[in-house]
Amino acid sequence: MDFETRQDFTAFVGARSPALFRTALALTGHRQQAEDLLQTVLAKAYHRWGDVRHGHPEAYVRKALYRQQVSWWRRPMWGREVVTDRFPDSPGTDRTDQVDLSLALRKSLRKLAPKQRAVLVMRYLDDLPDEEIAQVLRCKPATVRSQAARALERIRVLCPELVDRQEVRQ
Repeated sequence: MDFETRQDFTAFVGARSPALFRTALALTGHRQQAEDLLQTVLAKAYHRWGDVRHGHPEAYVRKALYRQQVSWWRRPMWGREVVTDRFPDSPGTDRTDQVDLSLALRKSLRKLAPKQRAVLVMRYLDDLPDEEIAQVLRCKPATVRSQAARALERIRVLCPELVDRQEVRQ
């Protein structure tokens, strides 16, 4: 890779890493796994940067994030570690209700099919239109809409605390 291409890649990573990391974090649910996911995808993109940089590099990297995460979802569950940066006991204000809701929502998101979770991340976090999501996932826009509807309905069933909380706010 020549100096100019390397500089272009470095500039892209510096400018777009925060947004790409948010997507990776939403896909994985864990900071360390998101870092691993983003690093893996950026390492792969680095090797193809000469071709990628002339098109839509961010779209390429986002698509690679989704596909790499789906690939990781398909790995066997045994042997996986969940790393955390929080100690189990920490003093502070009581946010039990927020923590409980967050855990319940995270648990329900993990129960979704990988495609449904990817659809929700791309639609509600990345704010992508259905047509782009369909291109990334290699399906029809109608499939994206139906997957999103099914995913949201499943979350409402799996996480009734979320529905109860929404009713309190209205």
